[in-house]
Amino acid sequence: MSEQETTLPSKHATLRVVAMPADCNITGDVFGGWVMAQVDIAGSIPAICRARGRVATVAVNSFVFKQPLLVGDIVSLYADIVKVGRTSMTVNVEVYAQRDPVKPTCVKVTEATLTYVAVGNDRKPREVPPAELAIVSGEVGV
Repeated sequence: MSEQETTLPSKHATLRVVAMPADCNITGDVFGGWVMAQVDIAGSIPAICRARGRVATVAVNSFVFKQPLLVGDIVSLYADIVKVGRTSMTVNVEVYAQRDPVKPTCVKVTEATLTYVAVGNDRKPREVPPAELAIVSGEVGV
């Protein structure tokens, strides 16, 4: 395993998707905007579960592209809530690419931190419910 190669985390991915030709530029690298959209989707999943409803992205606190994503990569995104405030949640997202089925490799391609705010049907901020009321992966929890 080279210095850049790694393994997938030993937990369930929040989101998995394959990078397709339509997601790439002329050189075969996946557009950064496509990666950012997938990160936002993955980050919103635990936020929605914790908020028990609608959330809105209010900040991209950090976003680091470590390696390019290539057409055909299997992209695994892992999202974890790291902070819960009165109306907002901070979520860390890590992105890994599995490539080359003949000689499989895995590399960490992106990491990001985003902030989501819980919103009501009126799209105005609302309080995040207590943790014991949150639904995570179909279970009651954080």
